[in-house]
Amino acid sequence: MTENKFEFPKEMRAMAEASFDQARLAFDKFMSNAHTAAASMENRGESVRSSAKDVSSKAISFAEQNVAASLEHAQKLLQAKDLGDVMRLQSEYVQNQMKSLAEQASEMGQIVSRAAMEAAQPKA
Repeated sequence: MTENKFEFPKEMRAMAEASFDQARLAFDKFMSNAHTAAASMENRGESVRSSAKDVSSKAISFAEQNVAASLEHAQKLLQAKDLGDVMRLQSEYVQNQMKSLAEQASEMGQIVSRAAMEAAQPKA
């Protein structure tokens, strides 16, 4: 049986790598703006501000982790030698992301619950 080699044409790989670089730059700019926006929340009411800052900081952190994982995955896919590599990389990525998303959802739930409890406490 003949082994089918999966190869990107050089031009296609170059275009994909250029697009990848543009995506990474756009993501870095987005994250910078998101951090700036989160920092601006520091001028609001203490309890609400603290809770909102925790939630937004965590959400930004999760988004950053997820996009970084996606970009890393895309970079690995560009280097895949054959369809077997692509399938293995995709399987690993999906498994890791499902685990990560479950952990993130749990952590976000705890933060939101804590924020709700703090907001419901009577003011001294």
